Amino acid sequence: MGLIRATLSGESAAFGELVRKYQDRLYNTLAHLTGRPEDARDLVQDAFVQAFVKLESFHGKSAFYTWLYRIAFNLAMTQARQRRPAASVDRVREATGREPIQPGEGPRERLEQLERCRQVREAIAALDDDFRGVLVLRELEGQPYDAIAEILDLPVGTVRSRLHRARAQLREQLKEVLNVEP
Repeated sequence: MGLIRATLSGESAAFGELVRKYQDRLYNTLAHLTGRPEDARDLVQDAFVQAFVKLESFHGKSAFYTWLYRIAFNLAMTQARQRRPAASVDRVREATGREPIQPGEGPRERLEQLERCRQVREAIAALDDDFRGVLVLRELEGQPYDAIAEILDLPVGTVRSRLHRARAQLREQLKEVLNVEP
C-alpha cells in the first residue's frame, strides 16, 4: 500500500515502481491469454493507464496485482469480443521467448512437437471466452481458485465448474493429439 499511497499523494515515481514491479508478469499472462504479443503489450499499457486513473478506487481488499489483472483481463475480453484472435506457435514463441521443442530432438520430432503445440494453442483459442479465461488463469498463471474468483467476480464454485468444462472441452478437441480416451 505504500507505493499506492505515495502515488495518490502525487509521487509519480511511485507509480513507475508499480509498473516496473508488475509489467512483465502481466505481459506474460496476457500474451498467453491473447496469443498475440503486440496485443498483450497494448493491453498492459492500457491496463496501467486505467489503473492510474482509477487508483483511488483501490481499497486494498485484494492484492494490487489481482486488481490490476482484473482490469487487464476485462480489457482483453472486450478486445476478444471485437476480434477473435488466431493462435500461432510463432506468436507464443515471441511472447514467451521459449522454444516449444526439446533440445537434441531430430527434425521429425521437432515438427511433430510444433504441430502439437499449434493444435493445443488453436484448441485453447477456440474455447469460449469464459472457459479460456479461467483455464489461462489456473493452468498458465497458476492462480488459486479464490484469486480467479476474485479476478473474474465469480463464485468459487462457478470457477471450478468452468475450469472442469474447459478441461473437458480441451481434452475432447485434443483427444487424437494426446492419444487419450475422452
